[in-house]
Amino acid sequence: MVSDTASTRAPLDEVMMAMDVVDTLRHDERIALKELGTEQRDAQMIERLRDIYRSQGIEVPDRILLEGVENLKQNRFVYAPPAAGFQRTLALIYVTRMRWAKVLLVLVLLAVAAFLAWRFLVVAPRERAAEALRIELTQTLPAEFGDALTRIRDVAEVDAAVQRAETLAASGRSAAASGDVAAARKALADMRKLEARLLQVFEVRIVSRPGTPTGVTRIPEANTATRNYYLLVEAVAPDGNVVSQEITSEENGAVSSVDIWAQRVPRATFDAVRRDKEDDGIVRDAVLGSKARGRLEPDWRVRVDEGAITQW
Repeated sequence: MVSDTASTRAPLDEVMMAMDVVDTLRHDERIALKELGTEQRDAQMIERLRDIYRSQGIEVPDRILLEGVENLKQNRFVYAPPAAGFQRTLALIYVTRMRWAKVLLVLVLLAVAAFLAWRFLVVAPRERAAEALRIELTQTLPAEFGDALTRIRDVAEVDAAVQRAETLAASGRSAAASGDVAAARKALADMRKLEARLLQVFEVRIVSRPGTPTGVTRIPEANTATRNYYLLVEAVAPDGNVVSQEITSEENGAVSSVDIWAQRVPRATFDAVRRDKEDDGIVRDAVLGSKARGRLEPDWRVRVDEGAITQW
């Protein structure tokens, strides 16, 4: 039983011994480089190896020493890395998989985070805005045009107001159908201004109070031989509040929302108001005209001319 075990272990021991011989040769430059680089016989190298092992108290058979020398010549028991190639690349990727897998995971997470941020911060708001705009153009604005037109027809007392409203509604619907939301909104805003104008009720009263002139005159640049006459007026609602008016100045064409403006009048009207004020410093007949509900312009009690200014 013991002999069987020994015979089984012998080949392994001999292999290990041969590997040790090769290792000794590889690490002993005095033997490997000098002796192998010469033409001396292998016996001299074997003798030297025998002396080395004997000095360590190890008896190595000549067969093992010779086999070690031959193995050294054939580079046996020396690791040679595989040549570069596809299989080697796959093997390296597999061996280092944990390292690059972490990097790949971080890159994937960053890509997902960037995509989600772009989706929720850029795409989603843009889609919501586009949908809201579509609803406004196809549903909200057309419905509001119809409602505003109905209200204006109900309140208007003059055909000009209805015609103006119908023109605005038609242009607004056309703009909405073509996707021009700015033009459609502008048309609706103009309709609302028109409706608000129709609903206004006020008297145009001549201003007569300290610190504010009642009338002014101008010599127009286009004709210095003439003089224009103006009365300062304001629109006063039935509750006593002043209603701001959008007035276009005939001097520069600018449109301004003002509480007081200067209405152009004939000289006869101007002189009549001046005489009225000269009596006691107060304009007794101060109402120049009145604006009724459903109408666009005031009905003047006295003669006035077209044109007004906002600065004097």
